[in-house]
Amino acid sequence: MKIDIQQSWWAMNGLGNGHREWTMEEKFEKIAEAGFTGIMGELPKENEKVIWRRLLDEYQFSFGIHSFPSRSEDLQQLLVEAKEFGVQYVSSQVMDDFIIGEEAVQLLKNLLDEAKKANIPYFVETHRGRITQDLIRTVNYVKEIPDLRLTIDLSHYVVAGEGCHSAKAEECFDILLKRTSSIHARVSNGHQIQIDIGSDGSHPITERFVKWWEKGMSYWLQEAKQGDVLPLVCELGPPDYSITKQTSSDSKEISDRWEQAIVFKRILEGAWERVVQSPYPLQSKLFT
Repeated sequence: MKIDIQQSWWAMNGLGNGHREWTMEEKFEKIAEAGFTGIMGELPKENEKVIWRRLLDEYQFSFGIHSFPSRSEDLQQLLVEAKEFGVQYVSSQVMDDFIIGEEAVQLLKNLLDEAKKANIPYFVETHRGRITQDLIRTVNYVKEIPDLRLTIDLSHYVVAGEGCHSAKAEECFDILLKRTSSIHARVSNGHQIQIDIGSDGSHPITERFVKWWEKGMSYWLQEAKQGDVLPLVCELGPPDYSITKQTSSDSKEISDRWEQAIVFKRILEGAWERVVQSPYPLQSKLFT
């Protein structure tokens, strides 16, 4: 049982040397040099599959993909192609946020059925503007669907709930964290979806997120089997996720997004080490 720290390919948009954006090959090289073990992106288009396969194999990267289904049929062909391409897992931001109640539950069950037929790991991301629009309804889905596994990104609920500081919110987070199958690392302060946490991760809000991530890792470990892998994704989006400032000629990000991705990678590694060294009997048993 191990973690797989992946860099989001979306998060590489716009990154470069100050004069131009890095090429695809340069981005792969940078990701490898930083010590990431995989990439989370989208299934390559037909005319890009050869180069993607070559680079993934060259750097021995794992590869997970995201998807945006609004019905089970949207997932069928994607899952077939994902399996053929050797994708590690498929994560979905399920459309849309106006589907609620029993209709939403049935859609999620149908998507899970498609993934089971394809025999590929499948997770639903906790994301605003999707079927998982808010914390309360997502908790209800989890209660209704025992085998629903989640890609955890609590920044969406923290910003939507202006911090979510209540005990009730913590109880809801705990319910979701018990279904952790992947984690997206990003920190919200309750007002912005993505903040700069400092070159050493010292922003005060960081600790709160790290505790959630550690809890999700611990829950995952309790159910993991030999050989299972937990994908942890550094997902710091380009503008308008990242905060910008306006200059006389254009807008500029206030953060070094690549530097921040590496900071998050170190934080995730540290969180995992603390979890596997935990004195709790169950986790100690897993590593004897």
